[in-house]
This record gives sequence, C-alpha cells and structure tokens, in this order.
Amino acid sequence: MSQSLLDDSANAGAQTNTPAQRMRTTMAALRLSFTWFGTRKTLSAAQKARAAASFGAEGEFLSAGKKLLNTRDPAFRACTSLRNRATAYVRSQSLPFPEPGLRLIRHDDVEVIDSQLAQYQEELVDAVTVLDERFSELKQSARQRLGDLYSEADYPDTLTGLFDLSWEFPSVEPPEYLRQLNPALYRQECQRVQARFDEAVRLAETAFMEELGRLVEHLHERLTGADDGRPKVFRDSAVTNLTEFFERFRSLSLHSHPELDALVERARSVLQGVAPQQLRDGDRLRQQLAGELARVQSSLDGLLVDRPRRNIQRSPH
Repeated sequence: MSQSLLDDSANAGAQTNTPAQRMRTTMAALRLSFTWFGTRKTLSAAQKARAAASFGAEGEFLSAGKKLLNTRDPAFRACTSLRNRATAYVRSQSLPFPEPGLRLIRHDDVEVIDSQLAQYQEELVDAVTVLDERFSELKQSARQRLGDLYSEADYPDTLTGLFDLSWEFPSVEPPEYLRQLNPALYRQECQRVQARFDEAVRLAETAFMEELGRLVEHLHERLTGADDGRPKVFRDSAVTNLTEFFERFRSLSLHSHPELDALVERARSVLQGVAPQQLRDGDRLRQQLAGELARVQSSLDGLLVDRPRRNIQRSPH
C-alpha cells in the first residue's frame, strides 16, 4: 500500500471518535420516494386566452391551471394520508443529511424501518384500489365542475400504478475503486464526504434544538395562556409529544453538543413523573413547571443564536 493511503488510514483511525465518524460508522442513508398522479394541469393556450379575455388581459401574461380531481374526496385523502404518515415516520426515525432527499438511519433500525415502509406500501396499493373504483365518479364530478375545461384526454384509463411508495439505501461513501484508480481523487472524495457528515452533525443538532424549542414553547404557552380569564385547553399531546422527543433524542443523538444534552436532560427531569391531568388540576404545579420551561427556552434561544452559519458542501455537477 502506498504511503499516502497508509496516512489516510491512520488519519481515519484517529477520527473514529468524532461525532461525524460515529455517524458514518453507525448510520445508513435512506431515500424515500413517491410516484403520484398529478391532479393539476396547466390550461392550454386557447383556454388561457379565453380566461384572459374576461379580464381584458393577454393570454401569454396569464398563468392558469385546472384541478383534475377532487383531492378532498375520502378515497383520495386516504392515499394522501399514507404518504404523509410514511414521510412523518421516516423523519421520526432519522437525522437530516445535506443532500436533497436523503436521511440517515441507524444500522440497528434498518430492518424495522424497511418492514414498516413495506407495510405502508401495501396499504397504499389497497388505498389506490379503492380510489380507482371511484375514478369514474370522480371524473364525472370533475366534468360538472370544470365545464368546457374538462377533457377526457387529461385522464388515464386507470389510476393503478400511478401511485407508489419506494425507498432505497444508497451509499454516500467514496467509491472504493477510486482508491487504486486515482488515489488523489479518492482523497478528495473522502474530504467531501467527511465535510458532508460534519454538516450532518450540525444539522442534527439544530433540528433537535428547534424541535425542543417548539415543544417547550407550546407547552409553556398552554400552561400560562388564558382564554376569557380561564386556563387554555390543555391536551395530553402537549406533554406526550415532549416525552416522545426525549425518547427519540436518546435513540438518535450523537451527543455531539454537551450544552444541548444538558438542556434536554433538564427538560426531561422537569417533566419526569408529571401526568397531563396533574397539570390540569394543579395551579401551583402549572406555575412551577412554566417557570422551569421558560428557563429552558431562554437557554435554547441562546444556543440557536450562537449556531454558526450552515456551510453545506455541494458536489460538483
């Protein structure tokens, strides 16, 4: 092995304890994708000209479109709900990565996440089957709503195959063949990937800070706000969302930011053993908890202000 590659290996070994290196060795990239039938279509030039004429405008200066299907129909909303649930699930189990469409998941979670996404995929197939059974009715409704703008050519014969959920686990590491083919280029790619993981650590820290800040602020507002002189409606989710955050932080955090770790632990200890009903029933407990949360929020605000400007490394085209 050449001396330069030996040096690279030694440097890599020296960095294995950094948050970015721990992230590289314990996490995999995931890309979640959707195929989705487009429900909006731009008007033709002739149609835009007719629409513009009603305003005394010129068609080429008008942007207009039509809605092909009623997306509020329960059958369509069932499909949209599955897309939203799958997206939310992946986000809850992953960390951001500075490349569009990619998230990072723990190696230990790959099998579970793959299984859950397969379940969502099956549910989407079933939901699209139901939607396709209503397709004729939805087109008939569109015909009535669109009038002269309706065109049968805008619609496929069936919606089967036009909705899909897919995922993959792409490699974000430098291609191994470059090591022997072009050592200099390989080192360059290693530096680029390392910079991306350094940025991914910062993105994760900021995401955790912002989420904790939103949850703490919401709970504080529920505890201190009032409607018509009475305490605001207090839902269990104001507390349970925070406890779920603590569990997700415990699972996904790289513990790369001691101040953030301390704040999360402080917020967790404040809420430990506190049930939502206790907060509804006890004015004194609400006031005490609100004061503690205000201090956590103030410290979080300071951390967010001090965050360095993001420096996302972009790959050359």
